[in-house]
This record gives sequence, C-alpha cells and structure tokens, in this order.
Amino acid sequence: MPPRTRRPRTRTYDSAKVRAAVTAQLRQVLDAAAGLSDDQLARPTRLGDWTVRHLLVHLARAVDGVGTLLDLPAPPDREVTLTDWPFVIAGSAGSAGHVDRSTRAATPADGPEEPEELLTAAVDRLERLLPGAPDDRLLAVPSGAMLLGDYLVTRCVELVVHGDDLADALGTEIPTDRQALAAATRLFADALAARAPGGAVEVRIPPFAVVQCVEGPRHTRGTPPNVVETDPLTWIRLATGRTGWDAAVEAGAVTASGERADLSDHLPLMR
Repeated sequence: MPPRTRRPRTRTYDSAKVRAAVTAQLRQVLDAAAGLSDDQLARPTRLGDWTVRHLLVHLARAVDGVGTLLDLPAPPDREVTLTDWPFVIAGSAGSAGHVDRSTRAATPADGPEEPEELLTAAVDRLERLLPGAPDDRLLAVPSGAMLLGDYLVTRCVELVVHGDDLADALGTEIPTDRQALAAATRLFADALAARAPGGAVEVRIPPFAVVQCVEGPRHTRGTPPNVVETDPLTWIRLATGRTGWDAAVEAGAVTASGERADLSDHLPLMR
C-alpha cells in the first residue's frame, strides 16, 4: 500500500493573546508613524510604487476594517479557514487590485498628521468593539466569510509583515510584539504544510513552530534526514517573497540539510 499522507493538524490560537497582539502591534506601528515628516512619508517602500504614506493608510484600514465588518450582517456560512487564507489572497489578483485602488483613494495627498490620525482612530475603534464580539462571529470578508477569531490572526500577519516593510522603508527598527510574531510564524508554517503535505522535511522556526512537509520517506525517531531551520522574521520574509530562498541560505539566515530540504519550489506562500 502507498504511504498515507498525514493531514496537518488544525492549530488553535489563544483568543486573548491574539486580540492583545493585534492592538499591541498596531500601537508599535502608530509609534513609528508619530511625527514623520513629509519627506519620510514620501519615501518609497518595497511594495511597488507605494510610499510610506500609502503603507500606513493601508495598515490603518486593514485593522479598522474589523469594525466595518462587525457592523455588517453576518454571512450564513464560513468560507475561508486560516490555512486557506494565504492561498486565497495569493490567488486573487482582483483582491490585490481592489486593495491598491482603495488605499490610493483613501491616502491624503498631504498633511503628515493624517496617517497617524487614521492609525489612532483604528486603535480606538478596535479597543471599543472587540470586547463585545465573540470569536465565532462570522465576518463578510471580501476574500470569503471568516470567523472573527481567525480574521484577527490574519490582522497579526498584516501588521507584522507590513511593519517589517515600514521598518525597511524608514531604515529603522520597529519592535514586533511577540504574540503577533508567533501568530504570523505559525500561520505560514501551517500553510506550508498544507501546500506541500508529507513528512520528509522538518521545518523548524524556533521558538514558535515546527512542521513536517514534502512528500517522501518519513522519519519516526531520532534526527530527521531533512531539516530546515530559520528565525521567525526570516521565515515570514520567505513566506511573503520579501527574501528569496537562495539568498537566505547563502546569507546563513536559513540552514537546510538533506537532499529534500530545498523549499524554493514551495515559496513564497503569498505576497
């Protein structure tokens, strides 16, 4: 009989930690945006022709949208799970175009205080609305109906990924909330296991995640023959195409041992 492919387990997230992480990481972005000059807001980012101003407006809208969705009627059925989400986003060119157009339309042409005000309003609205909203409340997310608890994990991902984009554009360090970083790391690790199911390669992203993936012989004890290890931020950059596999391996940010340990065919998971 052919070997049975093991289905990745469904991971659960601590609701209180995720909710606190969204707010905490948004506050880190808000702190970074405070007092930016017009020249700083006009700096280019690694997101096409978006400036820092566009990026900050997008982040404010990405979180403030939770409140907008809570104001809408709940859809009848769940359509997108957490593991589905990266692939739904990656496969939706229309969604990416909508995000770009709506961000540009909402971005003020001038006034360095505007992005900061939008971020402040997003924090206030989130803190006001979340305490009364249960995790199993369905939201009519454009990419497909999701549970609020799942959608908040994706907001951690947005804030961590784009917080790193912001730090790159400003040439500074922006602290990353530990729980937000953990959520983003685990979501992308589980997405890899779903994209490349199997047990031939063990991917380690200490201290947050270990998953097995890629078809082939499974190890049952001892050190696995194919191991990939990296740090959380490098993993997130790999998963989102900010860093290429070969460059990360050459720089020593990724260690990969074993003939099946090249994950370049499976990355990035989304952009």
